[in-house]
Amino acid sequence: MQIRMPIKQLIIFTFLVTGLISQKVYRDDFDNLEQWEPLIFPKIETHSKYEIVKIDDQSFLKASSNASASGVVWQQVFNPFETPVFQWEWKIENVFNKGDAKTKEGDDYPVRLYVIFEYDPNEAGFFESVMYESAKLFYGEYPPHSSLNYIWANKSHDEKIIPNAYTDKAMMFILQEGNIEAGKWVIEEINILEDYKKAFGEDPPEKASVAIMADSDNTGESGKAFINYIEIRSKK
Repeated sequence: MQIRMPIKQLIIFTFLVTGLISQKVYRDDFDNLEQWEPLIFPKIETHSKYEIVKIDDQSFLKASSNASASGVVWQQVFNPFETPVFQWEWKIENVFNKGDAKTKEGDDYPVRLYVIFEYDPNEAGFFESVMYESAKLFYGEYPPHSSLNYIWANKSHDEKIIPNAYTDKAMMFILQEGNIEAGKWVIEEINILEDYKKAFGEDPPEKASVAIMADSDNTGESGKAFINYIEIRSKK
C-alpha cells in the first residue's frame, strides 16, 4: 500500500530534512581530552588541572585551580560566519571573593570560555603586521587576533561587556554573577557574530576556535568548575 503525502506537507518535510542534513555542528561531550591541547603561560609556574570525570555513566570536564592559571584549547577550527551559534552547559562550586572583572588583581574566574580568532597577515595593516611578526619571533607563532571571553563573574556589574584588564583585544561578556546559581547546571547560548560586533564594532576574522580556562593566580583562591558539553553550530 502506498502512502501519499499532500504536496504542501511534502515540501515542508523536504525543507526540514534538508535543513537537518545541511546543518554544520562541532561538538564535544568530553568523553576524553584528545581534541584539546594545553594553554600554558610562560610566567605562571602553577598550572590549573583539567580532567575527565564520570558520574552515573556521564562524562564531564572538571577544571580545578588553586592559585594557578592555565587553559586548554580545542583543536577544532571553525568559520564563525558558517557556524555562529555557541552553546554549552557549565557549573561552578564557588566564585572568588577577591575577584573583580575590571582589575588585573581580580581578573580570575573558576571558569571562562573563550572564542579565539586567528590573526590573518593578509588582512593586517602595516603597524599591526610589525607587531604580530615581532610576537611570532618571540613565541614561535602568531598570538590571537582577538577574543571573546564568557565569564562567571564573582559579583554584579553595571556593564555586561567589559574590556579585559590586560588587553583591549579581549572583550569579556558577563553571563553569570555571584553564587546564586553555584552548584547548578546552567545552559548558555550566544551568537558569536552578534557578540563580536557588539564588542569590536566590526566582523570577526574567518577562523576561530574555543579555549577553556580556570585561573586564580591573581587572587590566590581556589575553585572547581564542570562543563557538560560545548557545541558550535549553524543557525537552525
